[in-house]
Amino acid sequence: MTIPPTSDEPRLLDRVRIAIRTRHYSHRTEKAYVFWVRRFVTFHGMRHPRELGSREVALFLEDLATRGRVSASTQNQAFSALLFMYREVLGRELDGLDKVVRAKQPVRVPLVLSREEVVWVLAQMRGTTLLMASLLYGSGLRLLECVRLRIKDVDLARGELTVRAGKGEKDRVTMLPASLRESLRQHLEHVRQIHQRDVTSAVGVELPYALDRKSLAARDWAWRWVFPASRTYVDRRSGEVRRHHVHETVLQRAFRGAIRSAGLSKPASCHTLRHSFATHLLEAGYDIRTIQELLGHVDVHTTMLYTHALNRTSQGVMSPLDAVSVRTAAGLIHSKSAQPTLANAAPLRIQSRYTAPPNATASTPAKRSRD
Repeated sequence: MTIPPTSDEPRLLDRVRIAIRTRHYSHRTEKAYVFWVRRFVTFHGMRHPRELGSREVALFLEDLATRGRVSASTQNQAFSALLFMYREVLGRELDGLDKVVRAKQPVRVPLVLSREEVVWVLAQMRGTTLLMASLLYGSGLRLLECVRLRIKDVDLARGELTVRAGKGEKDRVTMLPASLRESLRQHLEHVRQIHQRDVTSAVGVELPYALDRKSLAARDWAWRWVFPASRTYVDRRSGEVRRHHVHETVLQRAFRGAIRSAGLSKPASCHTLRHSFATHLLEAGYDIRTIQELLGHVDVHTTMLYTHALNRTSQGVMSPLDAVSVRTAAGLIHSKSAQPTLANAAPLRIQSRYTAPPNATASTPAKRSRD
């Protein structure tokens, strides 16, 4: 039986939204959690979650993994949404949730472009999207960190970018490539012209929290977006005309087109430029702690994932195939230890770099050691 809400009690989804906004979670988190709560209720025949428990949560998560065939991260996101609803909205602890089988997040190595591939891709881009993609690679920015840059966060004199409210609501300072300063300065001159027209037309900009009610910062140049959208919009809550930053899909579409034009077979995305930034700094010999601070990682082990792309390892391990020369009747696979010619090449003979023990003779071959 479905329990209808009372007249003075907000609906369940509204309560979820209020709880999320009270904790200053991102808008994307709000959309994701509301989606999973709605899907959970629909899965159990529109029954209110107050009537459901750990068993129903486990059934829902198992159905996502078996019939829905979702990834581990998607299943874990659904679990987090339901756990938030029961704990923070309904005020109820579910017993037995520790026994619910959750998919293990696989550890995957990041996709990295070589320096030459980065040049090929950037050569296919033009205008503002080229500048944005160059910042992703040159400063190690995430996609949303780039599109949400404001004028006050750019310091051309010091060559620094300040990332505000990045992943985990953390601020950090990263580098501004010297090769981009002039291009960025010219871009900001064009943005200032847009700002002057917006001030004349009373077009504002979105400000964090209640700052728009406390001051006139919405008309201030410092709070304008570095990459503003070409069109304005009407805010549904306040009714004001505002100009938002450019949508992230603009850069995503341009980057996908550049990948195709460059003829690359790698499934690269905008975030691949951030991976390439970290990997190329490691290859250049920079300290991993410095790279961790530039990327904004909490744990250095996250940064250490980029060491997979290095052509060398700290142990200096050499492949056993590199220690032998494989010779066939047709020729020789290259080896540093010996350079036989085709004249003395024998059918499929392995010539080892390693010598036999001193006590080994022709009549008594050396014993092979076991691994």
